[in-house]
Amino acid sequence: MYDFVYKNKKLMQLILALIVLPFAFFGIDSYFTGGRGGDSVAIVGDYKITQNEFTEALRERQESLQRMAGGRTDPALLDSSELRFAVLDNLVQQRLLIERAVRAGLVVSDRQVQDIVSSIEAFKDEGKFSLARYEALLKSQGMTPVVFEDRVRQDMLTDHALHAFNVSTFVSRSEAANLLRISEQQRELSFFTLPVDRFLAQVKLEPDAVKKYYDSRQDEFRIPEQVRVEFVVLAAEALLAQMQPAAADVRKAYDENMKRYEVKEARQASHILIAAEGDAEAKKKARARAEEILAQVKKNPKDFAALAKQHSQDPGSAANGGDLGFFERGAMTKVFDDKVFSMKPGEIAGPVETEFGFHIIRLAGVRGGKAKSFEEARAEIETEMKRQMAARKFAELSEAFSNTLFEQSDSLKAAAELIKSAPQKSGWISRGSADNALVSNPKLMQAVFSDDVINNKRNTEAIEVAPGVLVGARVIEHKPSAVQPFDQVSAGLAKKLTLQQATQLAAQEGRAKLAALKEGKDAQVTWSAPQMVGRGDPKNIPVEALRQAFKADTEKLPSFSGVESAGGGYTLIRISKVQEAGEGAKDKQNAIGQTLRQVSGQAEAAAYLASLRKKADVKVRKDQVERKQ
Repeated sequence: MYDFVYKNKKLMQLILALIVLPFAFFGIDSYFTGGRGGDSVAIVGDYKITQNEFTEALRERQESLQRMAGGRTDPALLDSSELRFAVLDNLVQQRLLIERAVRAGLVVSDRQVQDIVSSIEAFKDEGKFSLARYEALLKSQGMTPVVFEDRVRQDMLTDHALHAFNVSTFVSRSEAANLLRISEQQRELSFFTLPVDRFLAQVKLEPDAVKKYYDSRQDEFRIPEQVRVEFVVLAAEALLAQMQPAAADVRKAYDENMKRYEVKEARQASHILIAAEGDAEAKKKARARAEEILAQVKKNPKDFAALAKQHSQDPGSAANGGDLGFFERGAMTKVFDDKVFSMKPGEIAGPVETEFGFHIIRLAGVRGGKAKSFEEARAEIETEMKRQMAARKFAELSEAFSNTLFEQSDSLKAAAELIKSAPQKSGWISRGSADNALVSNPKLMQAVFSDDVINNKRNTEAIEVAPGVLVGARVIEHKPSAVQPFDQVSAGLAKKLTLQQATQLAAQEGRAKLAALKEGKDAQVTWSAPQMVGRGDPKNIPVEALRQAFKADTEKLPSFSGVESAGGGYTLIRISKVQEAGEGAKDKQNAIGQTLRQVSGQAEAAAYLASLRKKADVKVRKDQVERKQ
């Protein structure tokens, strides 16, 4: 979807995190005080990214992932090295851009920051900015206006530093036209497959072939070191069931925060976008085109979705009949937003001009716009209070849990009794594979396979496998690494070698038939019924066959090609017709050009950041990045 859907997206995500996520900004002041002390995880020029700054950024990313996945994110993913280094890379890029913006003389005035802050709906009361609400919301999250506005200022500086790449990238019409032709072209294809099963009977393995293969590649048959473990889990989430806030406290929380329980009005709209790029004459033509479509829509409102699919140049919504889903006020560009929130359900309006072109808008529905009663909000308040109580209880138990695992290292019994949780047992696990997401955490795996835990039969330390989740484990069974006996693998290995040779025979015969076809000879091939397919409409054709079909030279038809099938065998392909993009598809050229400009701008921005990083001589302390708190 076009950028207007996410205008000021970065700043809005910041506010959403501020309002929705409790505890998201604990210690946030450290975010702006890198280089003032503490262990650094990276150095960017003269600036140090501190451990605290990195930890808070990581926590924000983890909570964001949890929120997007509805709390079902794999704990191993949330604490992986890949995520940690991705978060650090983002901090490094932000610092590089800020320093570059400052050197270039870019300035964000206090008035610009105030304009952004005062325009945020979360800080408004009855449609107007409320200083009291602003300060109260920040205070509830442990922030001050100075800290928050400093962060807004930094985000605006980084946006300014990258702005040129978003507006100056040039893409020629021929590039867009070529991509349109490639994406919309269709080819009429027929297939003939030589299945691998047909050649199995022809394979005669040498008597000692299987044994020779086994002896020469024993690492293929090596079973890695394995263990079975017993483990106990201390999780803040599991403590929720033990928490019960007092009824009076729940009522008090509602009375003191009634504004939080307002259900904001959201509207569902659909649109048809006619892009307008270039001079005044181009805009005039785009408006005329939009007015023509508007007339069609008003004549037959029920055809709105079909007309959106046919004419809209918004690639993100056109395929869905122009549907933008539900959104709150402020999510869209202002002109578009104002129009949508002035309409009645079922009303059609337009053309509405924005920086992206002319829009024909239909309002499909309205929801929200009223406050929840105490009874409606009770469950939500109780859940939030239980989480806060559970977080405090978790903090109290964490240190005792860690100490008990260490002090009574010959058993998990005492640690399990402390947290009132029965120990669990895993199946057989290896260093790179476990049957339980908690146990598969890399840090826990490293501890479980350590000499102290295996040979001395001691508990691991308490390891944080995810935010708010500690695990302690001990090994109950151990199997050293060993090569599987030949008798156990010989039958399966014989099948594997037979299949390999049958696949080679199928490919050999397939290539021979392909050569005959290209020479105009009879290859004794029975083709499947021809069908028109496109890159975006593959008709269930296997990926490797479709890719080969669109790589084939079609200067002379019919054209023939072939490819080895993924599951063995060989597939011959006949291209009998090529159909180029129709006139109607050319309406998509402007949208394709816009996408190409965005991609090109992103590539140039990435190259620019890489050059800044090289000049700044960035130093990363890997041990600090991977250090768990």
